[in-house]
Amino acid sequence: MSESKKVLVAEDSSVIINLTKNVLLFENFHITAVKNGQQVLDKLAKEDFDLILMDINMPVMDGIACTKAIRKLPDDKKSGIPIIAITGNYKNFTLDDFKKAGLDDYVQKPLDYDLLLSTVKKHIFK
Repeated sequence: MSESKKVLVAEDSSVIINLTKNVLLFENFHITAVKNGQQVLDKLAKEDFDLILMDINMPVMDGIACTKAIRKLPDDKKSGIPIIAITGNYKNFTLDDFKKAGLDDYVQKPLDYDLLLSTVKKHIFK
């Protein structure tokens, strides 16, 4: 059996974190959850992940600012990690806005968990 892929979930809603964990754990992903962008950077400094699910609207540091900071990291593996935006405010952004910020893809809220899972798999197993 292959080693489970590590997904970092950055989301300030405990409900969404728990639902996302349940969906991804069922598919044998290892999940770590944090509540803001600064915690993402702190975790990324200590561990490697295969993908980040990034809420756009979070306290302390939002998903856009956090993604830009990740893309500037000196470690090529960490700066190149696939990042998928999770957002309820997708109408405020275009896919082009997300791409310019360094995000690879997005899934809108309320989350369609089949779409979330297929999007995660698309970026982890490419």
